Amino acid sequence: MVGIMTHEERRSALSLAAVFSVRLLGLFMIYPVFAGYAGHLQDASPALTGLALGIYGLTQGLLQIPFGLLSDRIGRKTMIVTGLLIFAAGSAVAATSTSVVGVVIGRALQGGGAVGSVVLALVADLTREEHRTSAMAMVGITIGMSFVVALVAGPLVAGLIGVAGIFWLMVGLAVVGILITLFVVPHPPTLRLHRDAEAVPSMLGRVLVNTELLRLDYGIFALHAMLTASFLVMPQLLSHGLGVTSDEQWYVYLPVLLLSVAVMVPSIIVAEKYRRMKAVFVAAVITLAASQMLLLAAANNTALLILALIFFFAGFNVMEASLPSLVTKTAPPDAKGTATGVYSSSQFLGIFVGGALGGWIHQASGDVGVFALTSLLAGLWLVLAITMKQPSYLTTRLIRLPHAADADVLARKLRSVRGVAEAVVVVEDGLAYLKVDSKVFDADAAEMLAGAA
Repeated sequence: MVGIMTHEERRSALSLAAVFSVRLLGLFMIYPVFAGYAGHLQDASPALTGLALGIYGLTQGLLQIPFGLLSDRIGRKTMIVTGLLIFAAGSAVAATSTSVVGVVIGRALQGGGAVGSVVLALVADLTREEHRTSAMAMVGITIGMSFVVALVAGPLVAGLIGVAGIFWLMVGLAVVGILITLFVVPHPPTLRLHRDAEAVPSMLGRVLVNTELLRLDYGIFALHAMLTASFLVMPQLLSHGLGVTSDEQWYVYLPVLLLSVAVMVPSIIVAEKYRRMKAVFVAAVITLAASQMLLLAAANNTALLILALIFFFAGFNVMEASLPSLVTKTAPPDAKGTATGVYSSSQFLGIFVGGALGGWIHQASGDVGVFALTSLLAGLWLVLAITMKQPSYLTTRLIRLPHAADADVLARKLRSVRGVAEAVVVVEDGLAYLKVDSKVFDADAAEMLAGAA
């Protein structure tokens, strides 16, 4: 039977969620204020501004999986502290740079501190299999809250300390993250490979040929490409349309984001509880596509601009909540960590493409070109969403094997248990990886089989 999380497990999950949060807060704060700031730097151009905003995603996306694999060898906390030091160094470079090229270098260094995969691996080290999903959910909720808080706080904080001050704030937040890691996060007794939380190189090929997973990878890629490209021109549109300075634009973002969260919560309930995931998913993509087409037409129309923002963030928050769930439902039971790693890298590469390509197009074609790009990304996503298979509504369950077992025989027996759709037994891990229908899954029967094996 599944018990409750221990105090140590709760402390581990919450403290590691805090490490994630302090790092992401500053990064997200930059979005609504960076374009205006970069325009006053030496050698500024729309193309270089986009590159500076997006290049963080390139180094982050390329190094995310390698950082996780390296942490298996030299330790989770060592890699987290190293990554946060690199992040702090990049933040300091960006803070002190008077040219946009210097900020590009600083942002690239920031992304080099790719500790996200290591944090998730440490969560897995410090929690039992039956509580890992809840622990990961705590981290996921923290990421979502950080995004909402940062977009509202960014213009407000920039008004107080400037954008260079936000970069210095990132240095301070990185130090806070290091202190939490060293003195609050428990030390893992052992380091183990967790297929449900870490990328396994031998599984990459299997994940990269799964067309349903690739649709979801494209989705998170397109979502963050649209977000990053949009913020290259959004502050200027709000300034011209509403007459508010970049420091005052939190007045706009606060009600828009609160409304989008109000839309997200019932949407996710309908998707998960009533198993209408595809319908909600397609509706969210339509909403995102509509927001980009509205932005194409909103240059001189304040009402359309606000409506476009509401549509965009409503769709964005629904996707941020539902895409990770769909990845875990779609991934093979023993490749969940690998699928999540590829998905995460796709997100960061989307940030890079949205910034770099969006900036180049902005320089060549102006605002209309940027929103033509984002509309194209959303249109392709809509085609992929409409043609996707119905989600399975299966969840991953891990069952520890107290004894060595014949993997094939035990997997076959586990597949006969009520509610089990897939079963993979990995003897060297001492685990059975199951895909189950949680509404009918007979957990006691599965655990009895594993124990008898």
